[in-house]
Amino acid sequence: MKSGSNLEKVISSGYPAVTAELGPPMSADGHEVRKKAQLLKGFCDAANVTDCQTAVVRISSIAAAAIALQEGLEPVMQMTCRDRNRIAMQADLLGGAALGLKNCLCIAGDHQSFSAAGRLKGHPGAKNVYDVDTCQLVGILKKMRDEGKQEGGDPLEAAPKFFIGASWTPMADPIDFRPINLMKKVNAGADFIQTQGIYDIAGFRAQMARIVNMGLHERTAILGGIIVPKSAMMLKYMDSSVAGVSVPKSLIDRMNKAKESAGDDKKKARELQEQEGVRIAIELIQQVLETPGIKGVHIQAIEWESAIEGIVKAAGLYPRPTFFET
Repeated sequence: MKSGSNLEKVISSGYPAVTAELGPPMSADGHEVRKKAQLLKGFCDAANVTDCQTAVVRISSIAAAAIALQEGLEPVMQMTCRDRNRIAMQADLLGGAALGLKNCLCIAGDHQSFSAAGRLKGHPGAKNVYDVDTCQLVGILKKMRDEGKQEGGDPLEAAPKFFIGASWTPMADPIDFRPINLMKKVNAGADFIQTQGIYDIAGFRAQMARIVNMGLHERTAILGGIIVPKSAMMLKYMDSSVAGVSVPKSLIDRMNKAKESAGDDKKKARELQEQEGVRIAIELIQQVLETPGIKGVHIQAIEWESAIEGIVKAAGLYPRPTFFET
């Protein structure tokens, strides 16, 4: 065991792993984190605690992850390259480890202009840092864990023991470079990979066939990303505006059909689309898990944590293995 985390133990046991996502609030009140943790507890092996997703200020990933841990939910703290230099990153990693955190996902982070595209003002004028990139961050964390040394070479009296994760967008352009991008992260030391949301199963399987041929699936645990759709509008937006996400027209048509069946009743239209979105998510989970080289799924029900229980049960992924220790 590199970390002894619940997630690492589940993957090592051969069970298909299930991770979920917990988004901290734009508030100093931790009650919302506790509420979401209780919704997810028992239905995933670990939950990503996002780090100021969409470049909007929220409770920090480390603090929210510590709260989730208190509630009995194993967290995956996130560390973005956007907001910290290597000194701050390593200090936060040591702090997270001291608080009992055992999983860390290394990511670039949404660009600071991202929030301005939505309803929130965000901080589009903020300076990004990117002192190191994601692969370098993975390497820094691996060096801290395995060698007991800081990035600059100074020794650590006690090394942080993290299960190290990274993200991967298999369908992004240039698509032929995607397997090489994954290989760089694996070579840097990523123990597990969570992918961008998958809707185009045929395209994803073609990419995974290349990954299997390269033997990368034997060197890291790849968890296929499932973003639960709530509406036809959401699917259209993701297809047109989210890099690396391609949504087949058949799925959008299914959501539109559910919406139209409600007539002029907007509330019913919303409910029917959500129900259809859950069915789509369950189908995608099953198809992703049948893909060679896949070790689990990363289910993202964005600001809809209450949907996770039903999805996990309907997908045949409940009960979860019990390795977690508070």
